[in-house]
Amino acid sequence: MRRLEVFVISLVFWLLLAWPWGARGVDIESIAAGVVVAGLATVVLGRALSELPAWLLSPVRWFWLLCYVPVFAWACVKANLQMVYLVLHPDMPIKPGIVRVHTKLRSETGISALANSITLTPGTLTVDADEDGTLFVHWIYVEDETDEGATREIVGRFEGLLSRITEEPRGPGDGAEEGRPAGGAKQTEGGERAGGAEQAEGAR
Repeated sequence: MRRLEVFVISLVFWLLLAWPWGARGVDIESIAAGVVVAGLATVVLGRALSELPAWLLSPVRWFWLLCYVPVFAWACVKANLQMVYLVLHPDMPIKPGIVRVHTKLRSETGISALANSITLTPGTLTVDADEDGTLFVHWIYVEDETDEGATREIVGRFEGLLSRITEEPRGPGDGAEEGRPAGGAKQTEGGERAGGAEQAEGAR
């Protein structure tokens, strides 16, 4: 993302929030303030935002983000109702514990978004998260102690949409490109062995 794009996006965002078009006409002062704020945002954040990959600007990802909002909201509503039941129940039937869950997300953004979504949902709290996609979650009522079961109950509701939002797409040739160095190394190693054998035979 270039600095000009950062400036334009910041200015458009400002105009949508301030909406300087009213019954009395255009508010020039509001537009001027937006230009100043957009300029400051470009100076302060332009370098950091310019390093973001272009696929983050994909409208498809923003569509899935909009789809994620009601899914997350519904999960919070259900979790809040469950917490109300546990608190109001005379016996307070809680079964707390720390479970280990796994996710297929690999980007830092995806894992962080998942960990925060779990923490913001009442009844679950992310204690630790590893780069390999392993998370340790405190669960106020452990319904399944196995990794597979806990992953299904805690991660499954968020993971699918988050992968569409945060994971960088990989082309069909990525795997082939990763395999080429290994194959080339084997061929080179074989060639060196063959060449060494020929030299040894010639010396004899």
